[in-house]
Amino acid sequence: MGQTPRTLQPSLSERHFFGAELRRLREQAKLSQARLGAMIRFSSDLVRRVETADRFPSREFVEACDRALAAGGALVRLLPLLEEERGRATLPSGPTRAGALLAAQGEEMAGVAEMVVRVPFQPGVLDRAALGWLNASAGPRLSVAGRAGSPDQVCEEDLDSAEAALAMFRQLDHTHGAGRVHAQVQRYVERELNRLLAGPPASEAAGRHLYTLAAGFFELCGYQAVDTGAHGLAQRRYLRALRLTEAAGDRLYGSYLLAVNIGHLALHCGHPEPARRMALTAVRGSEALLTPAVAATLHAVVARTHARLGREGDCLLHLDIAEKQLARSKPEDEPAWIRYFDAAYLADEIAHCFHDLGQPQQTQRHLGDALTALSPTHVRRLAIDTALLASSLVAAGRLDEACATAREAVDYAARTSSHRCLQRIVEVQVDLEPYRCKPEVREFGEYVHHRLPLAAV
Repeated sequence: MGQTPRTLQPSLSERHFFGAELRRLREQAKLSQARLGAMIRFSSDLVRRVETADRFPSREFVEACDRALAAGGALVRLLPLLEEERGRATLPSGPTRAGALLAAQGEEMAGVAEMVVRVPFQPGVLDRAALGWLNASAGPRLSVAGRAGSPDQVCEEDLDSAEAALAMFRQLDHTHGAGRVHAQVQRYVERELNRLLAGPPASEAAGRHLYTLAAGFFELCGYQAVDTGAHGLAQRRYLRALRLTEAAGDRLYGSYLLAVNIGHLALHCGHPEPARRMALTAVRGSEALLTPAVAATLHAVVARTHARLGREGDCLLHLDIAEKQLARSKPEDEPAWIRYFDAAYLADEIAHCFHDLGQPQQTQRHLGDALTALSPTHVRRLAIDTALLASSLVAAGRLDEACATAREAVDYAARTSSHRCLQRIVEVQVDLEPYRCKPEVREFGEYVHHRLPLAAV
């Protein structure tokens, strides 16, 4: 028997008024709290708490609800009133799903939880950044200063050490997710990387190496921000990395950041059209420099954006280009930072395309290729792709297999500290919601509550 919703008194406070409006709009849209939570990438429990005026909503939460419920700005316009009441209140605002995850990972992540709330993703700034990159002058923009042998001069030995640290952090991130590694990376950037950036490079080659390496660190920091749900913070870090590639004169790496990192982020935040523009700008701006593997990754992102927009023909055209380019690639001729992109990673991108196009059988075929070839150490990717496989099995009506596969995804996700993994487990549960009376679906829900409570809906 369902629980009777708490009676609100809209005139009692701004928080009560907002909760009542949110509930009214949600019910008008015929959405459950769980379904709305999955759509906006927050927990159903947070939706319930905001509706019952037990929690102040964050700006990110309000903006996401306004978009999902087609409120036309009605909820966003209440933000100044909510923030004024929050300033008067003694109770802290409620955490987002990402904030809850971060809080569970210890006090060292509290600063990131704050950034999740305070830094929104801003698609409007992307075109200006892409245009600036496209029109940037060729060649590095760096100065080589200081006397030879000066103690503050940055030499190749310093850079080799930083390169090894970046490789280690990337591997830890793949295995554990950002929650357990982010603080270590942040400390390294603040102490060691910033020290190197403040010193004069020993040569122009060392300067180019330094700025490209720094771009790699900020790319990783951005990816980790995505993995903790801090999408606005991720955007800032990716744009910082893009500017560093301009300083290094590394246009090829810049094209990758613009399409793969910034484009994927826009896609992840529900903005496929800006994502498409970023990826196409990257292709046009580096066409003469593209290696086969980099070209494959860029066209795969273009394909992803077309799939999200429902343009199957355009999607398949760019997937065909990506496959042909990757077939030409020789790892020894590729930049070190792109050598991870192999047939398994392309299969993953293709599977996501077919999932967005609503073709579960094709999704399953390509996910099979991706999962078979994935390294066991890439636990986060295993969790995300296994959960996507479960969703495609639900769409195909294969409930027993879907629930069994979803359990595997939960087991992988439980080994990480990744907000993205939690999101995918939530999405599987939403996909299973029409079948919630089936015993296997109920058992799966109980398994999530036991094994991964933060993802339970």
